[in-house]
Formats: sequence, C-alpha cells, structure tokens
Amino acid sequence: MAPQSEAEPGGAEPGSSFLGHGAGLVRATAIDLAVLAGHVLLYPTGILPERSHGPHGRQPPAQPAAVPRETGPESPSDPRHGRPAGPRARGRTRQRPPVLLVHGFVDNRSAFALLRRSLQRNGWTRVQAVNYSPLTFDMRTAAAVLGTHIERICEESGERRVDIVAHSLGGLIARYYVQRLGGDARVRTLVTLGTPHSGTRAVPAITPHPLARQMRPGSEVLQELAAPAPRCRTRFVAFWSDLDQLMIPVGSARLEHPDLFVKNIKVTGIGHLSLPVHGAVAAQIRRELARRPARPGAADAA
Repeated sequence: MAPQSEAEPGGAEPGSSFLGHGAGLVRATAIDLAVLAGHVLLYPTGILPERSHGPHGRQPPAQPAAVPRETGPESPSDPRHGRPAGPRARGRTRQRPPVLLVHGFVDNRSAFALLRRSLQRNGWTRVQAVNYSPLTFDMRTAAAVLGTHIERICEESGERRVDIVAHSLGGLIARYYVQRLGGDARVRTLVTLGTPHSGTRAVPAITPHPLARQMRPGSEVLQELAAPAPRCRTRFVAFWSDLDQLMIPVGSARLEHPDLFVKNIKVTGIGHLSLPVHGAVAAQIRRELARRPARPGAADAA
C-alpha cells in the first residue's frame, strides 16, 4: 500500500504489537522471505566496495536488464506522469545533490540495487552506496568512516552537501554522523527506512555482537542521539511500517526529537526487508529527495 504522511509527528502512540494484522502479517512475511531469497543471490555482487567515479564524474546510465523489477505498484518513472523523465525533467535534476545509500546490519550495498535503479532512471545522476565492515563493533566508528566517504563524494562531485537513504542500522549510523559528528553541514536530507530510532526489543539483550546491542532501547548510543541537537541543519524523513517484524514496538522506527526537522511516514503492509525494494516506497523517497527543504528547525507537518 502507498506510504501515508503523518499530519502530526506527535499524537497517539503507534501500535506496539502485530495483533489484529493476521493475514496481512502472513503476506508481508512471505514477501520478505521472497525478498531475502533474491537478496541472497545479489549479495555477492555487493561485497566489494564501489569504485570512485573521479572528480566531478558521473556514473554510467543504469542497465535495466541487470537487476530484477521493483516490487510494488509503481515502476521507476516520472512520478507525476508514469513515464520516463524527459529532457526537461533531466535538465531540472542536474543540480540535485549526490545520494549515498547506507545498508543495514550484516548486509551490503546490494540491498539497494532496485532503489538505485529507480533513482537513476528518474534523473539522479550520482547515486553511490557504501559498505561498512561486518567487523565494525561500534556505531560511532562506522559513523566516522561514513564521514570520510561523504567528504570524498563532495570533493569528487563538487557539491557541498549530499542526501542519504539508509536502511535499518544504517539510519542510526548516518544519524550519529549528522547529530554527533557535525555531519549536518554535509547532509541535506536523511531518509531512514525501518530504522530503530528509539531502539528495538527484537534484538536479544544477550546478543554477542556489540553493534547489535547498540540498537537495544536505552543503549549509550541511543541516549547520545536523544541528547539536545540545537541548530541541526539536516532534514529527516523516517519511514516506518505497521508490519515491520524487526521493530518491537512497531513505532520505534518513528523519529521523535524536539530539536530535529522530521517527517515521519507510515507505510502499511510492508515488512522490514521489503522497504528498500518496494515500488511505492521508492516513489515516495524520490518525492522527498526532490523537495526543497523548508526552514530547518520547524516541524514538518506535511
């Protein structure tokens, strides 16, 4: 189903369980399993890091035949007319910032094969994905490494700022960079997909991986992110799903912070693994990235 913007970032507490979803949860889980099976095949293609595109370089056009079709009702086309973007639209998108894609826990850049194609087909000429090592044991370290990638992208592209789309844990890493490492000077818009902004109890308290434990509610990293962040210049867009099996409670993927410029977008009937590959989500991501951010510091009540 299509994403739904929330008129009021506050308001009623989102549901904390999957009770009552029944067939919808079964369907979302089945789709997630299919996505996982396809991703296992693509995973080896994303193990190695991307090559640099050189100063002011552009990536080659996307090759539609190289990756499977997006799932969901909307194909990668002009969001207003359902057609590939024409010359006039391409001309308008030349000034768009580069987009950096940041994957989730124990994943790699191959998770964004479909979203990357969707962006490239709709006028985003510079889309890159970054891998962080599975041997990374601290979100702070991963955020610092992300910062070096962003500095390189800005140098190569000649742009001052970038946009980020991040899935799951990747959203917390990007958010730490923005809030705690001065990354708001470099990141214009941060879009998160199924990111446990307030922590998730789906991660066992006794999990052996320190990075996973940092996603638990009340972790030191999450407490740092909850601290005041005055004058943060980045716009945040947080997608959360009512059927995200890895978010306990399900509303934990909403971003609630009094100092941040946030728009929460609820999607229905979509599981955790499907968020980066669903056609309707991709279309909404394109719309959010194409927007001119309003005055930072004001609540986004779209």
